[in-house]
Amino acid sequence: MSGVNRIAGKGRLTPARTARFSFDGKSYTALEGDTVASALIANGIHLVGRSFKYHRARGILSAGAEEPNALIDVSRDTARKQPNVRATVQEVFDGMIVSSQNRWPSLAFDVGAVNNLMSPFFAAGFYYKTFMWPRAAWKHVYEPFIRRAAGLGVAPTEEDPDHYASRYAHCDVLVVGAGVAGLSAALAAAETGARVILCDEQAEAGGALRYDVGVRIDGEDGNSWAQKTVARLKAMDNVEVLVRTTAFGYYNHNFVGLAERVTDHIAKPTRDLPRERLWQVRAKRVILATGSIERHMVFPNNDRPGIMLASAGRMYLNHYGVAVGTKVGIYTAHDSAYEAAFDLKRSGVSIAAIVDNRQAPGAAVLAEARALGIDVLAGQSVVNTSGRLRISSMTVARNGGGSPRKIAVDALLVSAGWTPSVHLFSQSRGKVAFDAESQRFLPGSYAQDCLSVGACNGTDDLQRTIEESLAAGELMAQATGRSSGEKIAISAEQAYDWTGGMIGAAEGAGPKTNAKAFIDFQHDVCAKDIRLAVREGMHSIEHIKRFTTNGMASDQGKLSNMHGLAIAAEMLGKEIPQVGLTTFRAPYTPVTYGTLVGHSRGELFDPTRKTPLHAWEEAHGAVFEDVGNWKRAWFYPQAGETMHQTVARECRTAREAAGIFDASTLGKIEVVGPDAAEFLNLIYTNAWDTLKPGKARYGIMTREDGFVYDDGVVGRLADDRFHVTTTTGGAPRVLHHMEDYLQTEFPHLKVWLTSVTEQWAVIAVQGPKAREIVAPLVEGLDLSNEAFPHMSVAECTVCGVPARLFRVSFTGETGFEINVPADYGQSVLEAVWANAEPLGACVYGTETMHVLRAEKGYIIVGQDTDGTVTPDDAGLSWAVSKKKKTDFVGIRGLKRPDLVKDGRKQLVGLVTKDPKLVLEEGAQIVASPNEPKPMTMLGHVTSAYWSENCGRSIAFALVAGGRARMGETLYVPMPDRTIAVEVTDMVFFDKEGGRIHG
Repeated sequence: MSGVNRIAGKGRLTPARTARFSFDGKSYTALEGDTVASALIANGIHLVGRSFKYHRARGILSAGAEEPNALIDVSRDTARKQPNVRATVQEVFDGMIVSSQNRWPSLAFDVGAVNNLMSPFFAAGFYYKTFMWPRAAWKHVYEPFIRRAAGLGVAPTEEDPDHYASRYAHCDVLVVGAGVAGLSAALAAAETGARVILCDEQAEAGGALRYDVGVRIDGEDGNSWAQKTVARLKAMDNVEVLVRTTAFGYYNHNFVGLAERVTDHIAKPTRDLPRERLWQVRAKRVILATGSIERHMVFPNNDRPGIMLASAGRMYLNHYGVAVGTKVGIYTAHDSAYEAAFDLKRSGVSIAAIVDNRQAPGAAVLAEARALGIDVLAGQSVVNTSGRLRISSMTVARNGGGSPRKIAVDALLVSAGWTPSVHLFSQSRGKVAFDAESQRFLPGSYAQDCLSVGACNGTDDLQRTIEESLAAGELMAQATGRSSGEKIAISAEQAYDWTGGMIGAAEGAGPKTNAKAFIDFQHDVCAKDIRLAVREGMHSIEHIKRFTTNGMASDQGKLSNMHGLAIAAEMLGKEIPQVGLTTFRAPYTPVTYGTLVGHSRGELFDPTRKTPLHAWEEAHGAVFEDVGNWKRAWFYPQAGETMHQTVARECRTAREAAGIFDASTLGKIEVVGPDAAEFLNLIYTNAWDTLKPGKARYGIMTREDGFVYDDGVVGRLADDRFHVTTTTGGAPRVLHHMEDYLQTEFPHLKVWLTSVTEQWAVIAVQGPKAREIVAPLVEGLDLSNEAFPHMSVAECTVCGVPARLFRVSFTGETGFEINVPADYGQSVLEAVWANAEPLGACVYGTETMHVLRAEKGYIIVGQDTDGTVTPDDAGLSWAVSKKKKTDFVGIRGLKRPDLVKDGRKQLVGLVTKDPKLVLEEGAQIVASPNEPKPMTMLGHVTSAYWSENCGRSIAFALVAGGRARMGETLYVPMPDRTIAVEVTDMVFFDKEGGRIHG
């Protein structure tokens, strides 16, 4: 048997297909397609957990993602273990191990339940007033205790053996929610030929149609219509249907995050399948068909196991074939709960009574209840319940007074009406508007290209929902450029038109009572706690939320927000819109770290990047250093050499003969399009429209605030094509910076940006013999000074390979940078080395590169700048266009008074009075060693090296008023000595600059 509460002939699961699972060590049988919640109820189990603060017994409240109580631990083995899984969403698979949480030693007997007896000491906000004394106890007593008590489940201790996937997707129309509204909208959009993605968090589409058996669409029951419509959509090439997929976040520019549960329902998933998949969807238009969430009734002791939402009772009965009890009570303020009573009654379940706190329930449902022989107690309320581990009775009294009476029940279904699910709409930065008539917040003004349809838009009538959704689907598809598709006509009818609803506390939970009438089940927040917060001076709903923690649990207040808001408004004597609404934040439901991280774990968490020349460099003895994610050749020691000796040799050789350097890690971005030059004019401080094809130019990029962001050489290959280089570490952020401005500030420009860093291997040949090394390998290009001067670029052939050859230098020597396709990098390097080695050249690494560039006064952005340096501070004001350009990113920032005032820190050179002393980078600089403490720091050393070519130490520094201090003696205090230095210009070698044109 699959459970004592399973009703033969009810539900849509197949009795012959069973699965075994265990709950707290005891084995049970479920049917394939059961959730843990439906399987437990089928087996007569309602007690599934304990509340966070009071450790009260808690049962299954809902049948969906809004579940606050039934949080369980699910595992396959000791490594595959996940806490805080919602039992109402998790499907049963054969061999599943389920455990309850937040209890000891057992679920039925939990020592922590003593907190319930001590609840007067744990009133809302107690933690703000407790743990204050004695002060020393915080660190050793209070904080450790609080940290141990925090949370519900226990985090796994073993490494997760599963793998996770991620995927980017683009579509014309994304439809979130596959109920009747979402299916109608998706169908209408798909018929136009639009590319459509339809997602739903449940295991199958249908939404409320899965339980609402009173709906007929196109002459058949609603669920059958839904499944046929899904099949029709899946058969269309332009539609992707994703079930078990939650849209958890709605971000800028119609970017929506989806979490797909791929194998959580499979007993033995194959290794090639990921456990979960992250979809990052960019949609031209979004349709939100997220439905609405049923609210519970707020009354004393409304949290006992066996009390659940009326819609949940219908779902368990009509979809899973499970009765929630044998004698069921109904407590409602809304007509929809009556249909739960009707379904149960027709299935042979005894209905104790329908308690309706309204004086006048809907006439149609009232008549049907009487026809079925169900006792309806209108104008009455449930004022208490009893039962230790499961409800055993409800106490009913007439509103305003009267003798209470107990009615025996083993389940109680409740409904206070429905709250539109506007979470994703709010995440999109849309503004909700309060509808006073229906007492609910609805989508108001839209901030992005989206539409809400159906219940989440406040549309209650079924036929109007379908028509609204069909129109929205066609409209949104047409907005993406699609033409009208075949007109779709769908007719529908529902059993009853629902009326009623309430928010706030019901009878027995008013201001004059001290009853535990729960609003937020997971955090044990009661109606009285909201009132206490107001009395304590919390008048903002955000303050009330934080004081009480209402809506701060993992369910994010899906059930509690409106009730808490209404009670606060009543206490404050204000209308609900005046009190406001708390902010809905992503994720809509919890998302695992694995889904978000995807492949970025283990070795791929911080992947090592190697250049195409890495193997050759390794074979030639390179010692590598980490530069960001890159492994870069640091220096090439010969037998018996120290690092200092190696760098000295490499520096001498590069200046006397030539040096070969791997520059492949430089960021490379292709900027293409008819407006490419205009775009670069706006991104860089200097002009690019004057740069002729075949020429290159050094460029500075600033942020809006005017500070240096990046630099590099840009070559113009054609009128509409530029090869942009960036710093090694700056490549990704520069591309992002460019894309950001192109898409948001300059979208009118016809420009395309492509990262090509990985596509080109770059071999830099620097030194007096560079031309002699390179020229024999180049075909069809004259490398003489006259034909190919410094700052030239050409597309040519090197060693028979298509290449881009730059005549540039970061050493001050004659220099060439050979860019060849990455796959040919090593073979070209081998040819270069075959020419270079007989000429006495060497290969050199990053340390020598740093010394050589410092000898010539070339800066490194990020080392010699610190985010507060302007081009002028760096001595690069010549690279800022002053007349020809009226606009570029940072132009206004550069004009700020504090960026042009005297005394700013400026980059200068430093030489030590003792030429053999090498300064430490980061060391502070003062005017006098005898200045009293605290001393005034004038600046700091940014770069410092021993220069073999200069025969002394050299350094750069940022010094206040630096250029006005030329020749001045300053001091660098160190722990063991004070070092005297002289301020100089930044060029230490070949001050005339003739060698670069050799």
